[in-house]
Amino acid sequence: MKKIIFSIAILAIMSTSCKKNENQATVEVDDSELITKDNRPVPDFSKGILTEEILWYFGRVSAPSVSPDGKTLLYSVKYFDYRKNKGNAELYTVPVAGGTPTQVSSTPDDELQPIWLPDGKKIAFLYPDKDGLLQVFEANPNGSMRRQVTHAPSDVNGFSFSPDGKNILFTRNVKLDTTAIDRYPDLPKNTAKIYDDLMYRHWDAWADGTYAHLFIAPVNDTENAVELLKGERFHSPVPSSGGMEEAVWSPDGKKIAYCCKRATGKDFALSTNTDIFIYDLASQQTINITEGNQGYDMDPVWSPDGSKIAWWSMETPGFESDKKRLMIYDVKKDSSDYCTPDFDYNAESFVWSDKGDKVYFLSCVEATYQVYSFDLASRAIDTLTCGDHDYNSLALAGNKLIATMTRHDLPAEIFSIDLETKQTKQITFTNKDILDKIDMGKTEKRWVKTTDGKDMLVWVILPPKFDPNKKYPTLLYCEGGPQSPVSQFFSYRWCFKMMSAHDYIVVAPNRRGLPGFGQEWNDQISRDYGGQNMKDYFSAIDALAKEPYVDENRLGAVGASYGGYSVYWLAGHHEKRFKAFIAHCGMFNFESWYGTTEELFFANHDIEGPYWEKPTPKSYSFSPNKFVGNWDTPILVIHGGNDFRIPYTEGMQAFDIAQMKGIPSRFLYFPDETHFVVKPQNAMVWQREFFRFLDEYLKK
Repeated sequence: MKKIIFSIAILAIMSTSCKKNENQATVEVDDSELITKDNRPVPDFSKGILTEEILWYFGRVSAPSVSPDGKTLLYSVKYFDYRKNKGNAELYTVPVAGGTPTQVSSTPDDELQPIWLPDGKKIAFLYPDKDGLLQVFEANPNGSMRRQVTHAPSDVNGFSFSPDGKNILFTRNVKLDTTAIDRYPDLPKNTAKIYDDLMYRHWDAWADGTYAHLFIAPVNDTENAVELLKGERFHSPVPSSGGMEEAVWSPDGKKIAYCCKRATGKDFALSTNTDIFIYDLASQQTINITEGNQGYDMDPVWSPDGSKIAWWSMETPGFESDKKRLMIYDVKKDSSDYCTPDFDYNAESFVWSDKGDKVYFLSCVEATYQVYSFDLASRAIDTLTCGDHDYNSLALAGNKLIATMTRHDLPAEIFSIDLETKQTKQITFTNKDILDKIDMGKTEKRWVKTTDGKDMLVWVILPPKFDPNKKYPTLLYCEGGPQSPVSQFFSYRWCFKMMSAHDYIVVAPNRRGLPGFGQEWNDQISRDYGGQNMKDYFSAIDALAKEPYVDENRLGAVGASYGGYSVYWLAGHHEKRFKAFIAHCGMFNFESWYGTTEELFFANHDIEGPYWEKPTPKSYSFSPNKFVGNWDTPILVIHGGNDFRIPYTEGMQAFDIAQMKGIPSRFLYFPDETHFVVKPQNAMVWQREFFRFLDEYLKK
């Protein structure tokens, strides 16, 4: 395989001397701020293993957009420079058949959400305008003739073009609520926040009086757009992470299907009832095609002839991890069909076949994400891929599906899947030159018997140059979610290969409460946080501790979110198994957590509701704070100041109690991070402190 060389020549229209004319908006470029593959500090590869510097040197490949003729892919690669504490995403094209990628942008800011225009003659993306607001820009496929399309008064968060290219659909936040400055205009520097209802903060942001709304406008007159939810205190797309997969054009460009949770405040906090609506551009009328279902209905996709809509639906109200059911709506019959009742797994990321006779989708099965097809006529489900990997996105290009794929040892790259032969082919090799320089070690698949006689899949990640005659310190990895699979993901924080590069064996069980092993396995954890899934953890680590190369006297347990809760719980129940714990953003005290978290539907479903109910829900008996009398093991607690899902006070309680009990403990706090740690230098501190703590208690 040849090493891929990218050109970083800066196009004339993007240079610091760009001139503005009627076809071109000014783009200011400070060359000193450019972050490209070739001007970053090169990490030290001499040891031949993964380090945090190398981890942040990888290029991060986005899901691709397929050109209308099915021949070319448009995607972005984001490169980070930890010295500048930032990254930059640039655009590339590559033939679907494979070949050398072509870089088509080189600017100081991210080009985001790149897509092809319907005629294939131009590309479009989000980019900051001269005032720093994200707007839609278009350009030729080679990056030339860049032109600003929208001039919205606030950031455009997502967009798409009608099939004929004449209209644009975009979303931006609209201010509807009164703020403290509005109420007291004579105090313009006040920073007060005043709330009369719940959902005053969500995940990582305080409510600022704005709502995400959809706008439709002619491409050449975007300032006179029609606002779909004008005056309504609802969001579309739905926060916190909804994008343009929630708002899609019909093939004839006459209708839009979009998602909206028509609830606000306390009602929003208590409900998962998100519906799919169809808006008719001509009549300006809206219908709800999922009325009656009280759970999630998300991500509609029109069939090629516009006669049907596929989407995923959850049946159980308030349960965010219920089975994702493939549903198909017949537009003429005004009826819906549940297509996967006998498929005991999730179905998502839908793509229609060209003929509209099949729906392709992704599903997690046995801790890997694979591609499947559903045949509308026979109702048969066919498996298109297999192997230890995760496919993470889907798009159609002629007789091929295009997807990004990851493994524990492979950051995301773009692959094709031939629909006739089922053969897969890697298209991009963005990080090949890096991967060729380091040894990622091996991942092994084990099946471990649980205490109730079930078979549990456990990934065992071995160090580079693994020596079976040597004894290694070993980490039990506790997954978050709680219903998130321990699949073949590649993480830039909880990176298994980073842990193994530090000479640790990692034991990563797919314990009870994870998708990919049937709905019963997934659902069991709800309302039983201290039950069978905790026994599953012990089954996994006890089975591996019997291996001659695992040092049973040097075991640690680590995890985040529900995994952080798991670590706190294990600290009170492990019976001397572990010598070190690391808990990141975990729930410590269920009563204080219930009173400070935001999406209460999750708490009401998984821990059975508020603690003041009589009788007190059983789940509160699983709260880790009740077992701190048994704590006796060193623990590192990590938390972010802007984590509103599990506020940082949960971590403070755990650390303070460990300190008061005289247990060796450390508190790693990031005031500007959220439930996640995403800033390069913070993330590198996270890695260094993670291993400094483990090495202190498991290697000395």
